[in-house]
Amino acid sequence: MTDVDVVVVSYNSRHHLRRCVEPLSGIPGVRVIVADNASPDGALETIADLPVTALALDRNGGFSFGCNHGWRAGRAPFVLFLNPDARIDPPSISALAEVLESDERAAMVGPRIVDPEGSLLLSRRRFPTASSTFGRAFLLHRLLPGTSEVITDDGGLYARPGRCDWISGACMLVRRSILEQLGGLDEGFFMYCEDKDLARRIHDAGYEVRYEPSARCVHHEGASAPRPALSGVLTLSRVRYARKHGGRLRAALERGGLALLALTRMVASREPVVRAGHAASLLVAAGKAPARPR
Repeated sequence: MTDVDVVVVSYNSRHHLRRCVEPLSGIPGVRVIVADNASPDGALETIADLPVTALALDRNGGFSFGCNHGWRAGRAPFVLFLNPDARIDPPSISALAEVLESDERAAMVGPRIVDPEGSLLLSRRRFPTASSTFGRAFLLHRLLPGTSEVITDDGGLYARPGRCDWISGACMLVRRSILEQLGGLDEGFFMYCEDKDLARRIHDAGYEVRYEPSARCVHHEGASAPRPALSGVLTLSRVRYARKHGGRLRAALERGGLALLALTRMVASREPVVRAGHAASLLVAAGKAPARPR
């Protein structure tokens, strides 16, 4: 196997971390690096007996913060960023590495992602636009799936390798040379949108993002799905992405679309916790940004 550094960012991941890293620890050619963002749950204790590199960071600086500490602690030519609630086997890592080895234009590649029951999770994405944001607000993405960021499995698309705008950050293999060239992940994104931002910068640098279905990753998606309490953080990241890659007008349109989305969801929801999350998103979209969670 080509040398690969597997970087896992942990935060309160005690119940998932060992199942993620144990199958990869001690595999020739694979070095597992766990960057723990000052978890209060003692997650690193669960892997203390495994041959992995554990980085006990002094604060929770966010997902990008942990990723950057992780990949900079290694030396392998390829870096696999893997969520702690995801699992991948060595043959699948090799399949991803082969994509980058066989084409110097490919800088990032992601696998076929499934849930624990084996059902496909849609991981191929388009870059967001104002129309895709407003489409979500009016539920048009269900009638016109071609306008959605998430690419559906029409015509068995997920059975074929190919290019895409970006891929789910739950599992993505990236060239180290590209990370060095681009300065790693943008730590201005505390959580969410850092994967699409990295992919956007990869495209801007003249490289490609690929999808490889012969590689397979199992993801306990619910464990890392956006939670109501973090809805405002997600909205903040989406606005920041729009401003970074589209300027003030694009950011203003994103704010408007996200405010409409939050308002309609808040009205429709009957669960107090979910309503509170949408209310937080509405405040962020209106320019009342919350403090970063710690």
